[in-house]
Amino acid sequence: MIELLVKNTLRFVILIIFQVLVLNNVELGGFINPYLYVFFILMLPLETPGWLLLLLSFLMGISIDLFENTAGMHASACVFMAFCRPYLLRLISPREGFDRGSKITIQKFGINWFLTYAGIMIFLHHFALFYLEVFRFSSFFSTLLRVILSSVFTLLLVVITQYLFNPVKKN
Repeated sequence: MIELLVKNTLRFVILIIFQVLVLNNVELGGFINPYLYVFFILMLPLETPGWLLLLLSFLMGISIDLFENTAGMHASACVFMAFCRPYLLRLISPREGFDRGSKITIQKFGINWFLTYAGIMIFLHHFALFYLEVFRFSSFFSTLLRVILSSVFTLLLVVITQYLFNPVKKN
């Protein structure tokens, strides 16, 4: 239990620092903004109670908001993502269900399942974030393009991070 707490706290802090110091300075073509900090919400244990999931997501989002001066946009996008997570997990759960204590990794659930899970969650986050930022429908399609491109780039970063910190074990 203590190990899980330390691991998630460390992940929280490292992702905030990396997002603020490195990724916030990356903007490719004005359409791609990577937000790797969502990796924290994606990797929270499956047994995380709903209230704790929402609270941790809010804390992650408000931390990014404090550094970016974005007045709660990241916090609301993170809370929306956390709100949708249990429903998505129920929708795409394996036939036999989840094992108690299992971690969300590519090795455990497979690349197709992980890409579906992470891709949908990242898309939901980016959709909420970018439309809150624009807050008008007159630029709907350009914002949607930005959502899609940023989601794909963030998903790529999430998969790379997943492989870096959970390497495939050979038998």
